Order: sequence, then structure tokens, then C-alpha cells
Amino acid sequence: MRRDWAQTSMHGLLAFGPDARWNARAAAPRPAVFLDRDGVLNELVPDLCSGDPESPLVVSDVRLIAGAAGAARALARAGFALVCVSNQPAAAKGKATIDQLQAVHERVVELLARERVHLDASRLCLHHPDGVVAALSGSCDCRKPQPGMVLDATGALGLDLGTSWLIGDTSADVEAGHRAGCGTMLIEYPGSAHKRERVVRADALAQDLAYAAETLLSVTVSDGGAL
Repeated sequence: MRRDWAQTSMHGLLAFGPDARWNARAAAPRPAVFLDRDGVLNELVPDLCSGDPESPLVVSDVRLIAGAAGAARALARAGFALVCVSNQPAAAKGKATIDQLQAVHERVVELLARERVHLDASRLCLHHPDGVVAALSGSCDCRKPQPGMVLDATGALGLDLGTSWLIGDTSADVEAGHRAGCGTMLIEYPGSAHKRERVVRADALAQDLAYAAETLLSVTVSDGGAL
């Protein structure tokens, strides 16, 4: 495990960042955009068994979605902290190792950095309720639609949930944002349509992260951040 990754108090939740000195420097809580990863920042790839579009499991399959880096950079410049919150159950299912999942995420971070995008923190939930690896199986507080990853990062970075947003491409993302108490925007990424079968109403819809960022940044201060 890289030194900048840590196992949090919630078993099966991996945390990347933040700098522990951040709170001491912060004058006040700031808003965040909590970003799901696969289908929002990077492309999905076909699962070898089902053929359904799923998270990449090898570094060579990682490709950013066109316009995603620029959108994330614009949100950061507007003052939003950028926090990735992603369900990554492949290790629980026996399809990949934790090291492989970390390497894939680090590749996403690397590709974003090449586009001058810095994620303030990442949270990866490794659990799955029907996993075959005992240590990672069963219910948890961090796997979306539970809000644990959002709340864990909020406490670590001193964020203001009331002015924050969760942007994701699945029903679970929207539900997690509602439970955490932040605004929600649903990305209608074509490959993840099978993960939007449960009806959950988002505060706004977008075709991709570029459109989502444009929508959020068009909201004036007088609107109070509401769409």
C-alpha cells in the first residue's frame, strides 16, 4: 500500500488524502463536489463475464471521458473541493486484488494531474454484500447508496455539505447524496443505464461532467447554490 493511502476506521474503505494540516489552515468550511469515478471521470469497459460496462480493472484500460478533466478543473477554480467517492467491489468479488484497484485509481489520478486537476481526496469502498472474500463481504456504511464515504471525507476536509454536490451516474450515487444532505446531479452516461433502474429523483440531470459543471457554475451567488 502506498504511503499516501490509508485504511480508515471503516474496514474496507480506502482513503487517499487529504493533507492532515488542511483544517488548521482553513478559515471556514468550503463546498465540495463529490465525484463518482467510473462513468463520470473515466470510461467504463466491458466486463469479461457479463459483457456489461463496468469499472476498469487494469491500468491499460483507464481512459478519461472527453471533457471530464476540463470540467473538474473549472469546478476547482470556482472554489469547490474535489472528492472522488467510488464503489469498487471487484476485490470482494474475487475479480481483482486491492493492489490492482489502487493502481487503477492512481492511474485516474495521474491522468487528471496531467490535465492540471488535483483531487483533494478519494474514498474507495471495497465492500460488496454478496462478496466471496469474507473480510470484504456484508453490509457497510460506506458503500453507496450509504453516505459513509461522503461523510468521512467531509469530516477530514472540513466541508460544508449544505453547499456541496454529489455528481454520479447511478441511482446509488443520487441516493447517497440525498442521505448525506448535499445536492445531487445524475450523469446519464449511456454505459451505466443498467445502474439507473431504481427510480431516484436527482436535483438535476446532465449528459456528462462537462455539462454538469457548466450547469453548476451558471448558478449565481444570489441563487444560494440551488438549481
